[in-house]
Amino acid sequence: MTSFIGDYICKVDNKGRLLFPAAFKKQNRSASPDRYVVKKDIFENCLVLYTMEEWERQNALIRRNTNPYNREHNKFLREFYRGTSELVLDSSGRMLFPKHMLETINADTELALTGQDSRIEIWAKDAYGAHITDGESFANLAEKILGSTPLSNE
Repeated sequence: MTSFIGDYICKVDNKGRLLFPAAFKKQNRSASPDRYVVKKDIFENCLVLYTMEEWERQNALIRRNTNPYNREHNKFLREFYRGTSELVLDSSGRMLFPKHMLETINADTELALTGQDSRIEIWAKDAYGAHITDGESFANLAEKILGSTPLSNE
């Protein structure tokens, strides 16, 4: 399974192309290392980039937990998949982002790509910089989420 780590500031040209970070290419252990799926994040004003394998894992999770004949589920599915696009790395290692996706996150010429384990978040550079949590708040959040979870000795 692929695990992405690192933060990279990347320039986007006027056609919406971005040179994909070499470190992310090396970290990708996917069977289809040149194919990705991008969609708008549910909670934040950023995009999420998935390998094809991770995208299929997300789809399996959604299929297990939804029924398209339930109105509420159907509404969720519509919004979840809205604007989703497949991206392919070209022979120069660039990705072409649909303009509407970049407009959705108010991106201009610089993006912050940040590894988040099995996915990559894509932010407008300024928005990512403004999203820094102070150390004490992060420590409190870590304690809340992980502090009562027993650690395994794997």
